[in-house]
Amino acid sequence: MEVKTLLRAEDVLLMEHLGRWELVKGELITMNPAGGEHGRLAMSLGAALWNFARPRKLGEVFGAETGLFIERDPDTVRAADVMFVSNERLARMSDLTGFLTVAPDLAVEVVSPHDYWGAVEEKVAEYLAADVRLVWVVSPKTKSVHVYRPGNEVLRLSGDDELSGADVLPGFALKVSELFA
Repeated sequence: MEVKTLLRAEDVLLMEHLGRWELVKGELITMNPAGGEHGRLAMSLGAALWNFARPRKLGEVFGAETGLFIERDPDTVRAADVMFVSNERLARMSDLTGFLTVAPDLAVEVVSPHDYWGAVEEKVAEYLAADVRLVWVVSPKTKSVHVYRPGNEVLRLSGDDELSGADVLPGFALKVSELFA
């Protein structure tokens, strides 16, 4: 019988030269580097969110590879492609040098060509269970964005549909077609 040694997030944080990874129930999952389209979409959305939230002093926008505690014992640390955390939630953290210990208000995942939709939906479920208020899943293949909110049906937006910050970022709006332009 094989016995697995589960890792703790604090131990992984100290490891060097790991590349891209997430920690899922104590097991280190390595991830392929993102492609150009993935990076462009994540940066475009991150920049739009930053340009909206920053001057209004609404909170902070975090880029890809920022670790977020989803669960403890065994530890799960995910890294959304973009996250927005309101000032209210940020006030609950005293130190930003480690992984985020508060759920973001918004998490964005950009689907990579090698991602399986089931795994993406699993991440979305984890985010929502961890108290993320809004999740956007960006699909370059279909040029669409799936919008998830706790207790609501999934919305699929495309073309001239407007991606809204809803009550998480009131007033934020971006046409899906502009994201993929």
